[in-house]
Amino acid sequence: MSPRAFICGLSGPELTDEERRFVDDAEPWGIILFARNIRDAAQVRALVDEVRALLGRGDMPVLIDQEGGRVQRLRPPLAERHPPAGAYAARYAADPSGTTERTRAGARLIAHELRDLHINVDCLPVLDLEIPGAHAIVGDRAYGATPEQVSVLARAACEGLLAGGVLPVIKHVPGHGRALADSHEELPCVSTPLPELQRLDFAPFRALNDMPLGMTAHVLYTALDPERPATLSRTVVQDVIRGFISFDGLLMTDDLSMKALQGAMTARVEESFTAGCDIALHCNGDLAEMRVVAASSPRLSGDGARRAGAALARLGAPKPFDIETARAQVRELLATAPA
Repeated sequence: MSPRAFICGLSGPELTDEERRFVDDAEPWGIILFARNIRDAAQVRALVDEVRALLGRGDMPVLIDQEGGRVQRLRPPLAERHPPAGAYAARYAADPSGTTERTRAGARLIAHELRDLHINVDCLPVLDLEIPGAHAIVGDRAYGATPEQVSVLARAACEGLLAGGVLPVIKHVPGHGRALADSHEELPCVSTPLPELQRLDFAPFRALNDMPLGMTAHVLYTALDPERPATLSRTVVQDVIRGFISFDGLLMTDDLSMKALQGAMTARVEESFTAGCDIALHCNGDLAEMRVVAASSPRLSGDGARRAGAALARLGAPKPFDIETARAQVRELLATAPA
């Protein structure tokens, strides 16, 4: 039987007895790890391997947010300290080809570190634009202020991850860069006219619409749907993400427990599927909420199952690369990046 169309977090570094029973019964498509789940290398591998054994799926997706900079769940000694996307962006104008290659190599190193811990999905790259005056929640997580630069560097990051046997997740589709609020805390509202959104914000996602996985933005775009944020809007998902952007990869929600969304968890899950999302993502590890998400999530079927299968089919064996050179480049970039 196919897994249920949701991804869940876990409460700590080991499964509790209740979580073990939950995972076995609910059969999530995947799990996502946070700092609370990470103690050391052997423990992370054991946690991941136990969940995969419970579900009987050796390629079960294990996600993590390993961007570099502010958003990096794995820290030394488990992984290098990686620079944020903005550090690569700052070098691009002076050396486009060299910076592109550094971005690819940096992501390839991240993939090497993740694979060593049996993690096979990274919620990277951010395709949001850096917009002057916007909330700092994106900021230096962006690869630049122009669609052209973001598209080039984000594709390099995707290529680096895929070469290392890790799936990238393009986020936050169709664009979080203009948000004046942090969607972890409240719902951002963007009133930019549609033509400008299409020309700028949506453009990097359109350029990378061949990627296997995408994550929605909890952002309200008044020009598209004045009542529902993108995650819960059929107009945004169907007309923009599947339509204008032409993304046919597996589309997951951003974390449904974030404060940008209101109402009962059941309604959030059901509305995300009605909008056209393929997978519900729930991150906080609250078992009571996880049970609600599981009960509200269907089995993967139809287009969702097809997209999930196509994504996992892109998990290949890691290609050789020069680990020490990549590490040296990452450390040099950190040492010289603007404060």
